[in-house]
Amino acid sequence: MTILTGRRGRPVTESQPSVPGLVGADADAAVEQLYAAHWRQLVRLSVLLVHDQASAEDVVQDAFVAMHGKWSRLRDPDKALAYLRQAVVNRSRSALRHRVVVERHARNTPHGDAVVDGPGLGGSRRDAVQQALRQLSDRQREVLVLQHYLDWSEAQVADALGITRGAVKAHAHRGRAALRDLLGDWWEDES
Repeated sequence: MTILTGRRGRPVTESQPSVPGLVGADADAAVEQLYAAHWRQLVRLSVLLVHDQASAEDVVQDAFVAMHGKWSRLRDPDKALAYLRQAVVNRSRSALRHRVVVERHARNTPHGDAVVDGPGLGGSRRDAVQQALRQLSDRQREVLVLQHYLDWSEAQVADALGITRGAVKAHAHRGRAALRDLLGDWWEDES
């Protein structure tokens, strides 16, 4: 897999315009611009997936470092933000898999609560949604976070996760149903 493609060799797609002026920029300047403009948003995305602020910051930092090291191999620097988002999702998955292995070998590992400054969610509501998201399957959580937090289309989610659009629909439907059961009337009012 190269920096130019996503999972299974599919091209990385862009959901919104990237930071202007990246074409022709050197790696240092380009990564600095992307970092300043998108670091916080990428950390929030990762926190929703890994449920831990410190792990999310590590995931995002590693994604930026990897992109910086391979900047010269980007065919279209304007797609750098899309690459970063996909890298954050993939690295968040890896962090979760690693956590499972560590917990299997050391059952006393504490699990900290994540703190998210997400849009439109205040204290108790945010905590309720995070707790409910933790109870979903990994795939349902990934699909719902990408669809609702990043406002991605089914096609973009399918491409990023390497699944079909039908699978995205199925995971989203099951995830929403589970959230409705977990959150009750409040979820009905919000969705």
